[in-house]
Amino acid sequence: MTASLYKHKILILDFGSQYTQLIARRIREAHVYCEIHPYNMSLDDMEAFLPKGIVLSGGPLSIYDKDAPLSDPRILQLSIPVLGICYGMQYMTHVLGGVVGQAREREYGHAIIEILDDQGLFHGLGQEDGEVVWMSHGDRIEKMPPGFSVLARSKNSPVAAMADRKKRLYGVQFHPEVAHTPNGAKILSNFLFEICGCEPSWTMASFVRRTIRNLREEIGNERVICGISGGVDSSVTAVLLHKAVDKQLSCIFVDNGLLRRGETKEVMELFGKRYGIDLHLVDASEHFLDQLKGVTDPEKKRKIIGREFIRVFEKKAKELGKVTYLAQGTLYPDVIESVSFKGPSATIKSHHNVGGLPSVMKLKLVEPLRELFKDEVRQVGRELGLPNELVMRQPFPGPGLAVRILGEVTRDRLEVLRAADVIVVDEIRGAGLYEKVWQAFAVLLPVKTVGVMGDERTYENVIAVRIVDSLDAMTADWTKVPYDVLARISNRIINSVKGVNRVVYDISSKPPSTIEWE
Repeated sequence: MTASLYKHKILILDFGSQYTQLIARRIREAHVYCEIHPYNMSLDDMEAFLPKGIVLSGGPLSIYDKDAPLSDPRILQLSIPVLGICYGMQYMTHVLGGVVGQAREREYGHAIIEILDDQGLFHGLGQEDGEVVWMSHGDRIEKMPPGFSVLARSKNSPVAAMADRKKRLYGVQFHPEVAHTPNGAKILSNFLFEICGCEPSWTMASFVRRTIRNLREEIGNERVICGISGGVDSSVTAVLLHKAVDKQLSCIFVDNGLLRRGETKEVMELFGKRYGIDLHLVDASEHFLDQLKGVTDPEKKRKIIGREFIRVFEKKAKELGKVTYLAQGTLYPDVIESVSFKGPSATIKSHHNVGGLPSVMKLKLVEPLRELFKDEVRQVGRELGLPNELVMRQPFPGPGLAVRILGEVTRDRLEVLRAADVIVVDEIRGAGLYEKVWQAFAVLLPVKTVGVMGDERTYENVIAVRIVDSLDAMTADWTKVPYDVLARISNRIINSVKGVNRVVYDISSKPPSTIEWE
């Protein structure tokens, strides 16, 4: 918890809503720092956080469900402004003596609310034809708690928003954090600035200055190592540290043989030559491929790669002499996931990063990006002067192409996939879509199909193309790529990648599918 580092900050208590991260993103977009914590955070910890305001998120359960999450009701007596959203509003009603009832019909989707009080929360709003909002609830407020008044209503919700102005407690039945509520950002800003009295001091420029200063103080004269993957997170972490401690930083880049075409050369030139960082290349490609020989189970692949990465990294680190700190590009979504409202989430797949190293190497961990979302990391990269092609680089899985090759990973199959992947990215860039989509890549399937090339019958590999839109990888939709772009991708792969005679497009969303295939 970074309570002491920011004067004005908002505490978000998570009741399990799929939109909780969106609340945080919207607040940070207003340049106010915030953190997400589980609904059962202790009152002492809340007070120690020193928030200027508290937001209670929505949630999937009814307040009357057996396992309904309930926070300490004393949070509503701290003389701190509180905004309850959907379930958060119903929780507030329930514990303060109001009545929550089941709506006649579930209200989901767009709705029109009539604003009855355009001061405070709805200052500057209140169109004659009503405000468009996004509803998602099965319960509604039948009777407000004592001291509350109605701020807005809709056809299905007689209390679409309410407030006890004296105690500075507010509730909205809809979701202001989603894009489907056009003026939702304005409503949240009103809560932040008019009700909580926050100042917009959270900027990436101030983050960079503070982080560099704090890293210098924390690391002192000790040495630190950082694993570089070529991705945005590790790159920004390395440059931040380089600016903070200069020659005390050594970076290790492990070529596991599972990288994209030309990746090793790009990383070495950027960080070794352009930035002058002490960068050590470990070519372990033959070792990793030998370890993966005959392995087809995706979880086993990930574990082997993670295990061998630690071994290779540890061996190289020992060669560098005495080191005290290990830097890691952990992001805020990773932190949130570890303290989710029901505790650590179930393992969907094993993640591979250097998170397993501290227990093995007995190093102190430095995570300068652990407060940031992905888009904020990109902004930090721009502040540091990193090239746009790196700042906007799409996410790449830690196990590399191994989890984009279904079945056994071999040198020949890697070459097929690399050739296809280059074409996918090239065509997406050419169509001006690269920075608009979250990820675009090729997958080599473990099946062969019949085809015809010239006058001959072929029996060759299938490439699946995966292109998705997302904000933070928690959810994702498949991208509606123009047919002519898909046609060019398919034609080029089939005509120029030896061993491929069919290309298919993945139209699965997350959930229920994942972004990666393994």
